Amino acid sequence: MMESKIQEAVQLDGAVKFLNGIYLLKEKAVWCSVTKSLFIADPHFGKAGHFRKSGISIPESIHMADYEVIKFLIELYQPKHFYFLGDLFHSALNKQWQVLELFLQGYDNIKFILIKGNHDILPKNIYKSSVLKIYSEPFLVGSLLLSHEPIDSIPEGTINLCGHLHPGFAINSFGNQKTRLPCYHYKSRQLILPSFGKFTGIVCLPCHPGDRIYIIGPNGVIPFN
Repeated sequence: MMESKIQEAVQLDGAVKFLNGIYLLKEKAVWCSVTKSLFIADPHFGKAGHFRKSGISIPESIHMADYEVIKFLIELYQPKHFYFLGDLFHSALNKQWQVLELFLQGYDNIKFILIKGNHDILPKNIYKSSVLKIYSEPFLVGSLLLSHEPIDSIPEGTINLCGHLHPGFAINSFGNQKTRLPCYHYKSRQLILPSFGKFTGIVCLPCHPGDRIYIIGPNGVIPFN
């Protein structure tokens, strides 16, 4: 019993409990201990290749740090399900798709599920031949209503987990400068996840009374109301 408690503390280091069995991780992922599921949004793999096709030189290695984080999360939490809440791959097909495929194939004991987003526009046969289970939004898992874009009308008894908006929060730093940090943004039974990919932007969303902000700092998630 003591060993399991120690292991849980190690796993959830820097995390914040959101609901019973649901935790917001500093790695920009949500962990549900009840269903043994991990959730991330907006990794945008292949974006570097997309830019290179347009003549903008971005090294493919920029995505490797994101793969390392996913590998770390899988090894630590041993999930049964891994949900991508949209924008898994950035638009048109390029050779980075094969890199992603090989990476996911290395975990044949995990079900990888994609809730398609606006950038998930690959041909149907590409998705069909992949290891991914593909669903259009919204997709209900227990009381969690999964989507890419935030849903306007959320059924009673459910919470919408979504992405798309790349939420962040601006804090004061040295010299009256503002530093933007990724965050989880909760409002009206809707949890907007930060963009997982490092090669993505951050948008400071309007914060209204009753909203809850969970800033992702260097050492953990910081609740900020």
